[in-house]
Amino acid sequence: MKRRDFLRKSVGAGIAAGAAYTLGGYNKLWANGSPPDDIDMVAIMGGSPEAMFDKGISALGGMNAFVRKGQKVVIKPNMGWDVVPEKAANTNPKLIERIIEHCYSAGAKEVYVFDNTCDDWVKCYRNSGIEKAVKNVKGKMVPGNSESYYQEVSIPGKILKSTKVHELLLDTDVFINVPVLKVHSSAKMTASLKNNMGLVWDRRFWHSNNLHQCIADYAMYERKAALNVVDCYNVMVNNGPRGVSLSDVTNMKAQLISTDWVATDAAAARMLKKDPNQVDYILLAHSMGAGRMDIDNLNIHKISM
Repeated sequence: MKRRDFLRKSVGAGIAAGAAYTLGGYNKLWANGSPPDDIDMVAIMGGSPEAMFDKGISALGGMNAFVRKGQKVVIKPNMGWDVVPEKAANTNPKLIERIIEHCYSAGAKEVYVFDNTCDDWVKCYRNSGIEKAVKNVKGKMVPGNSESYYQEVSIPGKILKSTKVHELLLDTDVFINVPVLKVHSSAKMTASLKNNMGLVWDRRFWHSNNLHQCIADYAMYERKAALNVVDCYNVMVNNGPRGVSLSDVTNMKAQLISTDWVATDAAAARMLKKDPNQVDYILLAHSMGAGRMDIDNLNIHKISM
């Protein structure tokens, strides 16, 4: 497939019979076939999670552009559910493993991984496959199951004025946000912005006080992700956020990488055949200046493997 056709065609046949999901709407090309200097997003399709990240981070100048020697790095996957990787409720463990490898190659001193899980944290860490993947490459798993790990910070939001965030986020140099793309019963979808809920302690307040506005409000917090890597390899297209069976999942074999978490979510919405304007927290975050959802006006470097 030619690169220019990548984001206008199906990104994978679904495990569910007859499913086809597209990234429609991307038509911004560069004249000479090479990426511009000011890439806003990299969109990759057709490879393994590891190989796609290799290509994507290379297009952005390598992990050295984001991680320097001696720095501490926090990677935040979606790891909230006690299910196996094939069900795509959590971030693909192979992607997390490869990102850690790149961080250490760039000179990171320590790489930490955690999530405030919905199911039992010990089972989530283990059965998601992420704990094993992290330990394979000498990363460090950190628990997020106790309020004692969280510190209150101010949020310049409309509803969310403060929240308790994991202390690890406050004591790190680089934050890398690595959500899995999936549908969500309350928020309509999960990607970069929604994944921030695993950084905080009291999610009940968010759900009880305009969930979409709270998600957008948190995006205004000063400790932002240096990099957002949306795992779109296996994508839950029904019964999210936990899923029921493998029939809920389609194999898209894609990945989105950007410093702008609003842009990744707008692109991810289109992958789910959703209008980004109809996902309230994306529109709200854009209107508040947390990022850009006008993806047709962005420089998107497209890679087909």
